[in-house]
Amino acid sequence: MYASAQHGASRSDILTALGDTKQVGHKGCSTSGCGGQGKCGSQKGQGDLPAGLWDKVKTHPCYSEEAHHHYARMHVAVAPACNIQCNYCNRKYDCANESRPGVVSERLSPEQAVKKVLAVASAVPQMTVLGIAGPGDPLANPKRTFKTFELVKTAAPDIKLCLSTNGLMLPDYIDAIAKFNVDHVTITINTVDPEIGARIYPWIFYKHKRYTGHEAAKILTDRQLQGLQMLTERGVLTKVNSVMIPGINDHHLAEVNKVVKSRGGFLHNIMPLISSPEHGTAFGASGQRGPSPQELKAVQDSCEGEMIMMRHCRQCRADAVGLLGESRTAEFTVERIMSMELNYDMDTRKAYRAKVEKERAAMIVAGHDALAGLADVSSDIKVLAAVATKGSGLINEHFGHAAEFQVYELSKAGAKFVGHRRVDVYCQGGYGEEGSLASIISAINDCHAVFVAKIGACPREALIKAGITPVDQFAHDFIVKSAIVWFTAYLEKVNSGEIAHVQRIQAASRNATVISAA
Repeated sequence: MYASAQHGASRSDILTALGDTKQVGHKGCSTSGCGGQGKCGSQKGQGDLPAGLWDKVKTHPCYSEEAHHHYARMHVAVAPACNIQCNYCNRKYDCANESRPGVVSERLSPEQAVKKVLAVASAVPQMTVLGIAGPGDPLANPKRTFKTFELVKTAAPDIKLCLSTNGLMLPDYIDAIAKFNVDHVTITINTVDPEIGARIYPWIFYKHKRYTGHEAAKILTDRQLQGLQMLTERGVLTKVNSVMIPGINDHHLAEVNKVVKSRGGFLHNIMPLISSPEHGTAFGASGQRGPSPQELKAVQDSCEGEMIMMRHCRQCRADAVGLLGESRTAEFTVERIMSMELNYDMDTRKAYRAKVEKERAAMIVAGHDALAGLADVSSDIKVLAAVATKGSGLINEHFGHAAEFQVYELSKAGAKFVGHRRVDVYCQGGYGEEGSLASIISAINDCHAVFVAKIGACPREALIKAGITPVDQFAHDFIVKSAIVWFTAYLEKVNSGEIAHVQRIQAASRNATVISAA
C-alpha cells in the first residue's frame, strides 16, 4: 500500500483546494472565500494552494493555466486497444494532419517510448510531464502502459507521470498507479446519468463481455466514480474531462460537476465536441454540432463556483509533443530518435527550470503592479481580448503566423484566461490569404482587441473595420500586464465619453457543425 504522503499531497490537501470546509475544517477556495473561482481554478498560484498540491501542479501544463505558458508535455502512443466505443471518437493511425485525441502518427513499444522521452526531454528542457493517453485506453493496455512508466521512472526520475483513461478499468489498477507514482490521472466522465450515457457510448467491453445501451452506460459510470473516489483516497490529483455535446449532455454537465467534486475530483475540464464529418465519427456522420465558444464558456462559468475549472485544454493528440498549442511530434519520429545520441542532463534541465521560475515570478509581479491601476476604477464592464503568443506568457507572435489565439476576459478584477480559438494561419509563403483573414475575424469577433507582436497593414485595416482593435505596442511584453494596462486605458476613455462601450457579437466555432434538417 502506498500512503498519500508519497504523492506529496494528502486527501485533505485536495479537499482544501476544493473548498470542502466540512471535511477539512477551514476555508478553502470556495466562492465566498476568494471572490469566486474566477481568480482560482487552474489559474491558482503558489499562495492559493497547500504546499503539497502546489509542488505537484506548478510545472504541470495541464493542471496549472499559469504553468502551461512555460512548460511542455508529451504523450507516448503505447496503448492502441480500447474497451469502449464513444460516438465522438475515431482512432486514426499514421495521421499527421489532424489534431484531436485518438490520433497518432506512430505506435510505440515501451522501449521505443522511453527512448523518445529521453530524446524529447534532452532537446526540450521545458518538458516536465509524460502522459499516456492512447490512442486507445491506457488501462485496456496495462502491460504496455505500466512497463513504459517503469522504464521512464528509472531513466528520467524528474519527469511527472500521467495517464488519461475512460475509467472502466480504473478501480482494478489503483495499486499499480500508486506503485509507479503516477500522481496525475485524467478520467473522461461525460455523464452520471446512464440514459444520457446510452446516447454517447454504443458499447463497452467488460469482463470478457460486450454490453450496450443503458446497462453499458451504468457499468461505465459506476466504475468511473468508484475509481475517482479511490484515487482521492490515495492523494492522487484527478482531472475530469467532459465533452460538451449540445442537446445531449450540455444541461447535465452542472450535475456532473457536482458529483465529481463530491468524490474529490481536483480539476474539471469541460471541452467542446469535435464533430467535423471528415473525422469519421458517429456524431460527425449524424450532423451533431459542437458548441460555440459562448455556449462552452457559459457552461464553464456556471460550474466554476462549484469546482476548479480548466480552460486551457487543447484536446491533444495521443502523440503530442511540446507546449500546449504547439506540435513538435514530427521532430521526434521513431526513425530519428533511434539514430540520436542522447545526453540526458538533469542538471541542465534543473537550471532551465530555475530560469523559468524567475521569469514566472517577474510576470506575476508585473501583473499585480498593473492591477493596482484598476483599484480606483468603478465599472462593471467586461471585454474579451485575443492574444497571439508562442508561449512564456508573452505577446510574441506575429498576427499572420498565429495558428490560435488565446482569449482573456478583462474586467476590474484583472485578466482571466477563458479559452483559445484555433484559426487558419493567415500568412502562407509570405502572402496573406484573404479567406483565412475572414475566418480569423469570424473566430474572434466577440473580442474588443487582439494583441500581437506585429501585424501587416491589410489585416490591421480589416480588423479595425470589423470593430476589433489591433494592439501591437506591447510586443514581447507580458500578456496579463499588457492586457490590464490596455483595459485600464479603455475604461478611462469610456468613462470620459471619448468612446462608447458596445457588446461584441458571438464568435464562430471552428468545431461547431450545423445539425442537418433531417
